Amino acid sequence: MEPLIHLEKLHKYYYPGAEVVKALQDIDISIFKNEYVALMGASGSGKSTLMNILGALDTPTAGHYFLNGNDVSQLNDDELALIRNREIGFVFQTFNLLSRSTALENVMLPLVYSGMPKEERINRATTALTKVQLSDRMSHRPSELSGGQRQRVAVARALVNNPSLLLADEPTGNLDTATSIEIMGLFDELHRQGNTIIVITHEEDIANYAHRTIRLVDGKVQSDQRKFEM
Repeated sequence: MEPLIHLEKLHKYYYPGAEVVKALQDIDISIFKNEYVALMGASGSGKSTLMNILGALDTPTAGHYFLNGNDVSQLNDDELALIRNREIGFVFQTFNLLSRSTALENVMLPLVYSGMPKEERINRATTALTKVQLSDRMSHRPSELSGGQRQRVAVARALVNNPSLLLADEPTGNLDTATSIEIMGLFDELHRQGNTIIVITHEEDIANYAHRTIRLVDGKVQSDQRKFEM
C-alpha cells in the first residue's frame, strides 16, 4: 500500500546569521490514508516547521516530501498553492474566520478560488456544515457563534474541498475543556468517516485521541508509536 505522505531524509535549515539552525534533521515518516496522527513536541522541537512543510507552506532544505505520489518538495510557489487548495484542509487554533461573513460564506471561501459555480459552492458548503452539525447556524456570523461553533465552521471550511489531509494546528488552544472534548469528538467522527488527520499539539490529553503519536525532539523523530496495528 502506497503511503499518502512519505518524508524521505528530510532536512530543514535556517540561516539567521552566521550560524545554522537545524530545525529538522533526517526525518523519515510514512503516513497512510485514514490514519489519525498526533505530532508532538515542545517549543523548538521542529513540529511547527514540519507542519509548515506538510501543509505545503514551506519546502525542505534537503530530502523529499511526497503527498499522494507528488514530490511536493520540488514544486514552485504557484504549484504549492494549488496543492494546498486541492489536497490540504487547515484548522488553526485562532479559527481565522472572516468576521463580516456568515458561516456559509466562510466555508465557501476556498471554493471561490477554484472558480466553482455559485450553486455548487453553496451545496458543497451546506454539506460540510451539516457534517459538523451546524446546519442550523449557516446564516450566523462568527460573533453570533460560541468558540466551539466557530471552530466547527473552521473544520467545515477545511473539509469543503474534500482534501486528502486534514491538518489541525493546536485546534483546541483557544477553547475551554468541555469545548475541547467536543471538538476532539468531532475529529474522532471525521476519522471514522475516512478522513486522514494530523493534529499538531503539545498537550498529552489531546494527543491521546489520535491512534498514532510521533514525538519530535531537537528536530529529530524521538519516537513513533501506534495504538493499534494497521
